[in-house]
Amino acid sequence: MILHHYPTSPFAEKIRLIFGYKHMEWQGVEIPMVMPKPDLMPLTGGYRKTPVLQIGADIYCDTALICDVLEQMVPTPSLYHAAPKGLVRTVAQWADNVLFPVAMAYNFQPAGAQHVMASMPADVVKVFAEDRKAMRGGGARMPAPDATAMYKSHLRRLSTMLEDHAFLLGDTPCLADFSVYHSVWFTIVKVPVIDHILDATPLVREWAHRMASIGHGKSQAITAAQALHIAAAAKPVPLHDDVFQDEHGIPLGTQVSVAADSFGTEPTTGTLVAATRTRLTLERNDPQVGQLHVHFPRMGFIMKKADA
Repeated sequence: MILHHYPTSPFAEKIRLIFGYKHMEWQGVEIPMVMPKPDLMPLTGGYRKTPVLQIGADIYCDTALICDVLEQMVPTPSLYHAAPKGLVRTVAQWADNVLFPVAMAYNFQPAGAQHVMASMPADVVKVFAEDRKAMRGGGARMPAPDATAMYKSHLRRLSTMLEDHAFLLGDTPCLADFSVYHSVWFTIVKVPVIDHILDATPLVREWAHRMASIGHGKSQAITAAQALHIAAAAKPVPLHDDVFQDEHGIPLGTQVSVAADSFGTEPTTGTLVAATRTRLTLERNDPQVGQLHVHFPRMGFIMKKADA
């Protein structure tokens, strides 16, 4: 169980906290915040977002899929027992796709950005800014005043969800809590100079403290070279028999590319070996690590023939 991450990554914090919730032991490889990521690309084949989960020669991209994998491996305590699974997934998706960009636009207003980057050399700050601009496809970040107003509205809605329960959808945390938490975590932990936005919603701040107390489980740092060696020494786990739900008219065995539908759209190319209801799996052969299976969720990703 190897998480490729870096300490300030909000989405990595989501997974680190789920490790803690499920009392899991894991290994961590710290990867660069920006491209190039030479020790990650042999594993993902192009996908560059953080985090990535590696289990032997199986590589899992996107936290939505990683959460499903962890739930299957360690079903208790569950990420879903607080409320109906459809509701939990819907709130989690809202948190990742709607709340997160608003929160980060607020967090990286001038005062927040200055706090985060105060210890970074000027050339690193410039590279970071250009890297994130490239991930946005060259688009500008949401203006801070608009992000502030929207973030306040989201926080008020979250506060109403906490009026009768300790967590968002009940008395125990669920996937929705972990998906919302990482945005609020960044505000409280990484940009405390502007965390006064939470003063109007003390229930959200108290909930965030409860979430933080879960911890990260038991972890051990390893090097990127060790992770690559582990991948090279392993083989992908055999796939289940029911591996094909055709939505594209593309048969298994076809060379395809898979890329996020927005933000960080670098593609991964490989042979399509599975297309289930919920995920896509590509087989890749890399000179450094040999045969790999790289897995993506269907939700949020676009697949097409490699030569299209």
